[in-house]
Amino acid sequence: MDRKELPELLVPASCLEVLKVAVIFGADAVYIGGEAFGLRAKAKNFSPEEMAEGIRFAHEHGVKVYVTANILAHNRDLEGVREYFRELRKIGPDALIIADPGIFQIAGEECPEIERHISTQANNTNYATCRFWHQLGATRVVTARELSLQEIRELRDNIPEDLELETFVHGAMCISYSGRCLLSNFLVGRDANQGACTHPCRWKYSVVEETRPGEYFPVYENDRGTYIFNSKDLCMIEHIPDLVSAGINSLKIEGRMKTALYVATVARTYRKALDDFAKDPALYEANMSWYQDQISNCTYRQFTTGFFYGKPGSEEQIYDSNTYIREYTYLGVVSGKDEQGYAVVEQKNKFCVGDVIEIMKPDGSNPLAKVRGIYDSEGNAQESAPHSRQELHLDLELDGELDLYDILRVKAE
Repeated sequence: MDRKELPELLVPASCLEVLKVAVIFGADAVYIGGEAFGLRAKAKNFSPEEMAEGIRFAHEHGVKVYVTANILAHNRDLEGVREYFRELRKIGPDALIIADPGIFQIAGEECPEIERHISTQANNTNYATCRFWHQLGATRVVTARELSLQEIRELRDNIPEDLELETFVHGAMCISYSGRCLLSNFLVGRDANQGACTHPCRWKYSVVEETRPGEYFPVYENDRGTYIFNSKDLCMIEHIPDLVSAGINSLKIEGRMKTALYVATVARTYRKALDDFAKDPALYEANMSWYQDQISNCTYRQFTTGFFYGKPGSEEQIYDSNTYIREYTYLGVVSGKDEQGYAVVEQKNKFCVGDVIEIMKPDGSNPLAKVRGIYDSEGNAQESAPHSRQELHLDLELDGELDLYDILRVKAE
């Protein structure tokens, strides 16, 4: 199979730095949010200037950029949406990801040359819905997360060839239907459908009996209580052949609030899995243990195949914790080298002189490096890096070269 016949690998980016990492570590396309009208209000998101720079960088590397505008709009949003699309028309992303029919129509009026993709938030569960959006001008539909592979195959068989299908294959699962949730709005007044979700599906719950207010009874799964809405994370790295045969055009990674380490890990692993499968399915099977090992190096809540092989049961939930498994600590991204050849890094977590760290590279290698010296931006030596977001210059002892956008990480204790 030629690589051009493979599904697109679509990777999220929370900010400009993460976009560049996604591109370098193997994405075919990246999806991002602007400062308004997307469903990740707590993500850093992109200013117009950052968006323009990110699109330029991606296009220079042959990678597409899609911008989310997938809120469910209220009347007060509509005029701002129109102005936003006028601005996006000047910037020139490859597509807009939209859920609301009114916003879809406005996008067609204000920037008709930009493709429109239908977000999973639109609950795209059948081929009649896909045909409906295609007739209105959509070029791609993101399938609902509740569909099985068999249902996706039926979609593919009953829609026009030029209508693409995009499907989530990795990342956090939402307890509500295709992400349409009222729980956050009801509990704390923050609307998930306007980008302000507080993720109450991850909270710990107890039961209160109607006639005994104030008396809380734990929902026992064990002596720690239970997290009754807390799903495992989706992971389809072991099922690339099924995804390809289903006729999916784009494999989507969830995580527009994730770190560069997470994005690099997932992008690199799925990139290699897809490329290995294209070369030879036997090679893909032979390297399965490598994919499994690498994908577990980023934060996750155990893994599930979601709805792809049937309706999930109780084993797909995590009842005793809402925390991530974290095997590595993210230290930073190499943003350049100074006059002495030291790596320039914006530090993310603490490390010290003498520590042995890993250099995560796009080619799949993870060479070790010893930290011989840490210096601030003015050249002052320091024994450790305790301050987040400090610019550091690192004297590293390692075999081989250190490259721009390499990821620095250390095994979590």
